[in-house]
Amino acid sequence: MVAECGTLDTERPEQRRPTPKLNGASPLLGDLYLAPKPAAFACVECSRPSPVHDWRKERVWRHLDCMEDRTYLHAKLPRVNCPEHGVRTIAVPWANTKSKFTHHFEAFILAMAKDMPVNAVAKIAREHDTMLWRIIRRNVYNARKTLDMRHVSSIGLDETAARRGHDYVTVFMDMKTRSVLYATDGLDQNTVAEFARDLQEHGGDPAAVTAAAMDMSPAFIAGVEAHLVNDQISFDRFHVAKAVGEAVDQVRREEQKVDSDLKRTRYLWLKNRANLSENQRDRPEVLLQKPLKTARAYAMRESLQGLWEQPQELTEPYLRRWYFWATHSRLKPLIDVARTIHRHWDGILRAVTSRLTTGPLEGLNSLIQAAKAKARGYRSKSNLNAMIYLLGGGLDLPALHTI
Repeated sequence: MVAECGTLDTERPEQRRPTPKLNGASPLLGDLYLAPKPAAFACVECSRPSPVHDWRKERVWRHLDCMEDRTYLHAKLPRVNCPEHGVRTIAVPWANTKSKFTHHFEAFILAMAKDMPVNAVAKIAREHDTMLWRIIRRNVYNARKTLDMRHVSSIGLDETAARRGHDYVTVFMDMKTRSVLYATDGLDQNTVAEFARDLQEHGGDPAAVTAAAMDMSPAFIAGVEAHLVNDQISFDRFHVAKAVGEAVDQVRREEQKVDSDLKRTRYLWLKNRANLSENQRDRPEVLLQKPLKTARAYAMRESLQGLWEQPQELTEPYLRRWYFWATHSRLKPLIDVARTIHRHWDGILRAVTSRLTTGPLEGLNSLIQAAKAKARGYRSKSNLNAMIYLLGGGLDLPALHTI
């Protein structure tokens, strides 16, 4: 409402009616009744001062607790007769249209939901968790409508598990601002098509996206090549190291069948030496003295780590020498991973020189999975997506200190 178009004032104590019950609950302990001054009110569509048409039934909004008591605002809202838009119910400054909660209450819920499970927030707020999820989803998706993606030029994409089994959500991130741009169900190239459409709806241009960091998923690669035509793909260090580490572990699993010293040593071969504890450091040194296939595979893994330390002009010769070594190692898992690296050659070299990495996405993924674990899972993917935006979306959401 605008000031010159009428206001709502609190009623005097003698004007208050008996406290009603809501949803079978006990009588409300904190109630504030608002009564309008006779005046014209603003049309919700055009803000034009318009005469009152009639009055709606009393509405109630939950507000922040006062002295540990639930507090509610009560008001009868007028409908105005706008010459242009017809009969419309006025908007109120303390709540969203059709919401049963004030802005302050919703801001409180959003702040709490970032750091604790929604079920726990529901117990503190004394509201059902489904009602709080509606608050979160509405605020998150309303905030997304105002996102400006005109300057998006480099992205990262990665999947995160929605629940047990092969059930995933794909997350797209702006690598410059490190904020989530889009989250959608699935793990195929259609997710990239959906992102490209959403990017255009928010003022962005798929042709302006010139760099993308991702894993070596064929579906992601096909999607980026089809829908982000100017994009140059980078396969970052984390995913390359993961593939080589899995090959080393496969060699170890085969060899431990004939050498029991390799049992229960999995993580000794997957960690860098600098990250081993004092108790762990002695054992690899002993095993490396033995003529083990696992030791040779481990040496190749450590050698590949040096690729990211090379100056730009030496990266490709270095990778070629490593590729020759791996393909002539007579270790099938290493030969297979070397051929995988060869198929993604340009993207790996581009990641070395550009330093573009999915590290921020991996960090967000750990936050998402931690939140999901605390909540013991989410009832639906729409709730998971809303939480992803809440945690990493960089959205302009209501905050208690700004209202």
